[in-house]
Amino acid sequence: MVTSVNLCGIELRNPVVPASGTFGFGLEASSFYDINCLGGISLKGTTLEARFGNECPRIAECPDGMINSVGLQNPGVKVLVEEKIPALRKIYGGVVIANVSGFSIEEYEKCCSAVSASPDVDIIEVNVSCPNVHGGGLAFGTDAATAAQVTRAVKRVSTKPVFIKLSPNVTDIAAIARACEEAGADGLTLINTILGMRIDIRRRKPVVANRYGGFSGRAVLPVALRMVNQVHNACSLPIMGCGGVSCASDVVEMMMAGATAVQVGAENLRNPMACRDIVNELPLLMEELHIENINEIIGIV
Repeated sequence: MVTSVNLCGIELRNPVVPASGTFGFGLEASSFYDINCLGGISLKGTTLEARFGNECPRIAECPDGMINSVGLQNPGVKVLVEEKIPALRKIYGGVVIANVSGFSIEEYEKCCSAVSASPDVDIIEVNVSCPNVHGGGLAFGTDAATAAQVTRAVKRVSTKPVFIKLSPNVTDIAAIARACEEAGADGLTLINTILGMRIDIRRRKPVVANRYGGFSGRAVLPVALRMVNQVHNACSLPIMGCGGVSCASDVVEMMMAGATAVQVGAENLRNPMACRDIVNELPLLMEELHIENINEIIGIV
């Protein structure tokens, strides 16, 4: 039975990848189980300079999900490259995915150049959901031309495969995916969180201090599946699918929609053992469904 998958010539022992922002820098989970069971790890999103993040409260519970407005709290790319990634590589032999963000094209370039130079990074994942401080505050990923501009910029400075992580807060995600493909992206990750809100009816105020935040969790799976399938049908790039995945059957469903690898996000916060459990359950489900090679099901619907 074959569970390994391939992203741009890089082999993952299985398609299961903890999503950025839900697994820290990988080190935190190593005390719970052997993280070498994972196909890859997408590290916490990192910016050029250290960030404290948004004002608290940053989290709001929702039925079958959550809203977060953490605001990219991170120690900065220098600490990532010099401390966090080398420490992870000492205990983890799988695929390391560095997730980077920026508030200008120049910041994206500098972050990608720094992580690309690390011998311990296999794939760079570029989050284009950040506001463009030089472009009126709209997120880079909400406009095809701007997303393509980021893609071209980071590809100029990167020697590693670049996956662009797309925002679902758009009218036509397939058009943005095609623009990234034409600009030279090696792959795509989708979806990022959906913009949402909760209100404290007693205080008559938003629950999170930033008013709005990213909605994730089991409730978003149907939206993620639809978008992954649309992009798979519109592009030829490999896809890391994410959004609402919580069990092995969700992984299979996401791969049938068109994903080659599958990221597990909010479920890690509910159950720190989620990825390990999914890795263990996947071969059993494949046997039940008479799947000999997991690659056979990619994009079959």
